Amino acid sequence: MMRARRTVIATRVAALVAVCSVVVALTGCTSRAQEAASGSTRGFPANAIIGVALPDKTSENFAIAGQLFVEGLTKAGFSPDVQYAPATNTVAEQQNEIEAMITRGAKVIIIGAKDGSQLSTQVADAKRAGAMVISYDRLILNTRNVDYYVAYDNERVGELQGQALLAGMKAKYPDKTSYNIELFAGSPDDNNSSVFFQGAMKVLQPKINDGTLKVVSGQTAFKQVTTQGWLAQNAQSRMDTLLAGFYSGTELDGVLAPNDTLARAILQSVKTAGKPYPIVTGQDSEAASVRLIMQGIQYSTINKDTRKLVAEAIKMVSELQRGSRVDVNDTTSYNNGAKVVPTFLLTPQLVTRQNAAQSYATDPTLEPLTRG
Repeated sequence: MMRARRTVIATRVAALVAVCSVVVALTGCTSRAQEAASGSTRGFPANAIIGVALPDKTSENFAIAGQLFVEGLTKAGFSPDVQYAPATNTVAEQQNEIEAMITRGAKVIIIGAKDGSQLSTQVADAKRAGAMVISYDRLILNTRNVDYYVAYDNERVGELQGQALLAGMKAKYPDKTSYNIELFAGSPDDNNSSVFFQGAMKVLQPKINDGTLKVVSGQTAFKQVTTQGWLAQNAQSRMDTLLAGFYSGTELDGVLAPNDTLARAILQSVKTAGKPYPIVTGQDSEAASVRLIMQGIQYSTINKDTRKLVAEAIKMVSELQRGSRVDVNDTTSYNNGAKVVPTFLLTPQLVTRQNAAQSYATDPTLEPLTRG
């Protein structure tokens, strides 16, 4: 299974690198904001070391991102230093990797935080050493030493998931006026998990309040529905418990799943229990889930094209290297608890069976999965 998964990832990366490098070269369409209050961009050598500290590879997109960073930074003339914090280790592993990048003289450190609340010491050390810090995908919290943030609009991701859950149940159960659902969220040490959940609940909470939706287990608080480490086995175990405890004689109509890995685990739990598949949401456009969507098993995912996100981060690095103003499109929304971080946001896209072919038309790996 792991060998097959690595093959899929390698295939996707090989096909995407060329596209990613083209995107890096583009100047972008958004207007330039005022230079970030975090400091001037003084420029640095074109062949400088650029550190990239990513979390574990539980998400296929992070595995792809690491390889795209190596290829894209190299093509742009930099010396990439890309490291992961393994899932079996604590956040201390990522802390050590960032400190090592500082010691090696990295001029920019791009950080996809394993735990965004535990990196303030490391980013302070980076700033003292003269490095710029870009928060990638997950916002680093409670520190003024983050220069920029690049991500998809993650609250919008949650809103799209909530909308998909409602639309999918309405289409699948046209005779029902109320629906039984369960809620799942991501890992509590990932700041994005609460943002996804908050976005989804903006859509779902009014329907819970008016009785359209019933969370049969009663578990609606974020702390009750998190999935430690974003691990599939944790989601499957919780779904097993929910089905055994609350659905022996009750139909389950829908599940809010925050990403594709957890969606597949939830669906496996339902299958093992011998129950009909409910409407299940997802995120990340993982190949295995796109197949399930085309088979009518998983209802939806969110397309957050990793090529574009990596390319935007590399574009920031190139602007910093030249001493140019960095292109951002949001200078008000992302307060990390210590400062408002200048941000470049990309737009996520909801994908169902109906629009999958269009959504992945330019993705040479996923597009073939949508045929037939």
